[in-house]
Amino acid sequence: MSGFGELHIPGEPLVLPNVWDVASARMFVGAGFAAVGTTSLGVAASLGLPDGEGAAVDETVRLVGRLAALPLYVTADLERGSVPVAVAAAQAGAAGVNLEDGYGDPDVHAALIRSVKDAAPSLFVNARTDTHWLREGDIGEAVRRIRMYRDAGADGVFVPGVAEPADIARLVAAVDAPVNVLARPAGPSVRALAELGVARISMGSLLFRAALAAAVETALAVQLDRPLRGDLPSYQDING
Repeated sequence: MSGFGELHIPGEPLVLPNVWDVASARMFVGAGFAAVGTTSLGVAASLGLPDGEGAAVDETVRLVGRLAALPLYVTADLERGSVPVAVAAAQAGAAGVNLEDGYGDPDVHAALIRSVKDAAPSLFVNARTDTHWLREGDIGEAVRRIRMYRDAGADGVFVPGVAEPADIARLVAAVDAPVNVLARPAGPSVRALAELGVARISMGSLLFRAALAAAVETALAVQLDRPLRGDLPSYQDING
């Protein structure tokens, strides 16, 4: 599908739900979303596998193939990825991929981005740096890395975990590419992020974790004879 990159508008960000199966993606089609991403945690955890180790990358590519028939763009979280896996995702129908550096050698990651763009030029490569993910953030290092990745051909850059408005504004000013941040319940609002010039807001594993919490909450409500919410989708809705 073409045009995925056009959804990334600084100041009018693409709000991107992240899905783990066909049913979750179909729900977002029904809600009017134009694009979804996969969640590496959701895909891996649903298979009983660990996240962040590439254990579920092949299943992610297979999921992309199943999602390709839906009327929306799909971008695949390939974790650290590889050229063959990125090409396979593109062939399966992905409009984009996320490739993360794991806070490793940025030269290696830049080389991977360059090779992926050479092999699949139409694929929207969102280059993720983990300067702020599960660690104390270094905004100067984040700027250095996203510039390197943009120079290597990345179509967008992603810094999950960054939350300070001044830091986000610095990232936006640093590159001539769409900047992606992770939605944080206690972080800046969508409106605030739009005003900072962010072009994409991903939800990451948030929806998968929320779904698990809601399932347990519903089971406990049944067990304890508490009222259930009345607007659940019906069996017929989901089976259809």
